[in-house]
Amino acid sequence: MSFPGPGHRRLDSAFIAKGVVKSDHEYVIPKRQVLKDSDMKMWENSEAYHEYQGFILAMNEAVKGKAIDTKVVPSDNVMGIYQVLEHLNKLIDETPPIDQPQRFGNKAFAQWLNKVSECCQTELQRALPEKFHPAIPEISVYLREGFGNSTRIDYGTGHEMSFCMFLLCLFRIGAFTMNDKVTVVNRVFVRYLDLVRRLQVDYRMEPAGSHGVWSLDDYQFIPFVWGSSQLFGNKDEIEPAMFLLDRTVVDHRDKYMFLACIQYIMKVKTGHFSEHSNQLWNISVLPSWSKINAGLLKMYKGEVLAKFPVIQHVLFGSLIKFEPLQHDIQAPVLTARPLPPKFPASSEKLCESKPPPSGDGSMPD
Repeated sequence: MSFPGPGHRRLDSAFIAKGVVKSDHEYVIPKRQVLKDSDMKMWENSEAYHEYQGFILAMNEAVKGKAIDTKVVPSDNVMGIYQVLEHLNKLIDETPPIDQPQRFGNKAFAQWLNKVSECCQTELQRALPEKFHPAIPEISVYLREGFGNSTRIDYGTGHEMSFCMFLLCLFRIGAFTMNDKVTVVNRVFVRYLDLVRRLQVDYRMEPAGSHGVWSLDDYQFIPFVWGSSQLFGNKDEIEPAMFLLDRTVVDHRDKYMFLACIQYIMKVKTGHFSEHSNQLWNISVLPSWSKINAGLLKMYKGEVLAKFPVIQHVLFGSLIKFEPLQHDIQAPVLTARPLPPKFPASSEKLCESKPPPSGDGSMPD
């Protein structure tokens, strides 16, 4: 079974069927388990790998055709986690960048992250009912790891993955329910994106493991996946080719995560879009958002979940387990690490003054 593909709904259902841990569950402090490249096979056959894919797919399905402004009332726990992110944003106000000779990697970020570490558990205790407090020492680790590395002052898809695992843990302990899926993406994850983008800009954070022009974005991946799902059958009649148009981005960036990502790229990068964001430029010729979404899911599996430099930093505990799948659960089969989808190069000019570079749009090995 691959991810995605004909069996992807089974992964989605498996995440839902996993259920909530028992009240007497014993929590642990998460730690690294993938320490060498040969450990990747165990990762690919682990409960964590299976369940994390199911989580990504379940959220992807939940926001299909649902813009950020979709009218859904958030639960108290969703709003509690949202307020935690609001508090962390205020800590940026209290921790301005410092004057330093280095252009990138402002050392004030380490001060900010230290403040996050100090207040993280307390803020989660305020956000969640007392019955969930025993889980906080475990789940707070994923939250803290979701903002970047204080030594390198960088941020990348591994940190984004840690925050997604934090959200997954909140489902596992029962703080979030299946009724919360839309607001978890459209409220909590969107607020997280705003926060980490501010960190990236204010503290001039380096991208962790960026592929440069061959990446979707120097920092993020999941908002392109869930954001393309939001655009399924959208009422604004935005076709894939239109996301390169300035007017489309300006008019709809607050409604669709994908377009907010494009707006952010246009803000922080200079030059022709086809040159600094070749992958995105190439996928604009695909005929539908469903094609883009399926391709991005496959690309996420190949370029994030199958890469040792990312997975070596993943933390495993009692909620996200580095244990083999139970024999009665079908594991995803990886006969080889898949390459990203080969998006065709565009043959038309859209909003650019020059055509995209030659090539098939696939990422280099």
